[in-house]
Amino acid sequence: MTKDYNWKKKRERKAFLALADGEIFHGWSFGAPVDKVGELVFNTGMSGYQEIITDPSYAGQFVTLTAPEIGNYGCNRTDMESRTLFLSGLVIHNLNEPSNFRSEIALSDMLAENGIPGIAGVDTRRLTLHLRNNGTQKAYLHVTDEPLTEAEAIEKAKSWEGLDNQDYASRVTAGTSFNWSEDGKLKVVAIDFGIKYNILRQLTDNDMQVRVVPAKTTAEEILAMKPDGVFLSNGPADPSAVTYARDCIRGLVGKVPLMGICLGHQLLGIAMGAKCGRLRFGHHGCNHPVKNLKTGEIEITSQNHNFTLLQEDLPECLEVTHLNLNDRTIEGIRHRSAPAFSIQYHPEAAPGPHDSHYLFEQFKRLMEENQ
Repeated sequence: MTKDYNWKKKRERKAFLALADGEIFHGWSFGAPVDKVGELVFNTGMSGYQEIITDPSYAGQFVTLTAPEIGNYGCNRTDMESRTLFLSGLVIHNLNEPSNFRSEIALSDMLAENGIPGIAGVDTRRLTLHLRNNGTQKAYLHVTDEPLTEAEAIEKAKSWEGLDNQDYASRVTAGTSFNWSEDGKLKVVAIDFGIKYNILRQLTDNDMQVRVVPAKTTAEEILAMKPDGVFLSNGPADPSAVTYARDCIRGLVGKVPLMGICLGHQLLGIAMGAKCGRLRFGHHGCNHPVKNLKTGEIEITSQNHNFTLLQEDLPECLEVTHLNLNDRTIEGIRHRSAPAFSIQYHPEAAPGPHDSHYLFEQFKRLMEENQ
């Protein structure tokens, strides 16, 4: 990463975002000069844009940031949440010049180095309201000099296959197994469906040595490592398409303690017989209220997902432990007889509140009790 704050030409190339339903949003381009297609969502976080754009769960998506001023504190190596950027593009209102002692590279330059386009100058308030009223949209971002009409861009958005029934976990997972940490009393295997670095830090902070394995690692291979527990990570796109993970989890339940978050939560439910459905516009932000049904306490949580386990299809072997107070969707489950639990939100909270850190301690106790 190198500092290169060249803002003189930032407004010279006009750009537009075409939605499959016919809406057009104009602005100017920054980041990489490449056109992209993707699923358009919005994130309501007030800060943490670097953690957001480096979250692998956004693979295949354009992320609209509702905070109006973006880029003011730059980006750096320390705040990366994965090895690279996987999102399709970034949509913002106003791009700022970075001014912070921790900044190593401007946001625009980080996007450019990773081949990700961005569009600024967008009325993100109108765009967010449009998505809330009409649901998540397929979209096409045109930032290059290639001749393209708005009508042609709309057709490109319409014709894209979308994220439904698509396995993106295999696109973002690590290519090979690796040790994140070798110190700790408890041995954990973390299956990487799109894992964030702060999850690995939280596991390590709770006295766990962590080995990360690719998404398609089998139950037999994992059990041969003789772990004290297995962690099912977050990840992108449609959980119903990750059939190999479903089969792996079925081979692990009852044999080793399990903890899952986000995509890993959905996969645990599917492996036990539950079904997933799409949310109208997803949960993306740092301020979602969740009720712990056991303690009655309310947690403010960080979330990033478009799918949810369906209450009406939950099998008897699973119990709901957490509930979203905005729309009453399932936010946590546990197995009634096996040592396994999962939550829909991100307890590592990067970015976000720290209300849910206790879940890593819960995983630790579960492993200790089952040693």
